[in-house]
Amino acid sequence: MSATGVDTYAARLGVGPDDVVQEIGWDDDADSAISEAIEDAIGAELLDDDAEEACDVILLWFRDGDGDLVDELVDVSRGLGPGGRIWLMTPGAGSSGVVTPAEIAESAQLAGFVQTKADRFGGWQGSCLTAPKR
Repeated sequence: MSATGVDTYAARLGVGPDDVVQEIGWDDDADSAISEAIEDAIGAELLDDDAEEACDVILLWFRDGDGDLVDELVDVSRGLGPGGRIWLMTPGAGSSGVVTPAEIAESAQLAGFVQTKADRFGGWQGSCLTAPKR
């Protein structure tokens, strides 16, 4: 794996072999290179919106106008296994559908999560959301 570009997506997302990853909210504007990098790293296809097994990671594509972010985070969190996390992918600055960092932080908190990391993945902004440490 090279240290540049798409090959680092999976490493930056913290996914590896045998992780169970579900992808929710994918649409034509989503970056398939991110999804493909995860599939390569975990050695399996991503689970779709309808999957019911416990996941290590949920990749949630969300744009302004997709609905209420708090509700969406609460809904998708039901699919997380113990210690699981959500990678919230929102359009990057200058794109249509941008979700402000303040909205992400407030929505995460209201849904019972903390943002532990933020990173840029091509044209998308990724926010890693986890349950708070107790």
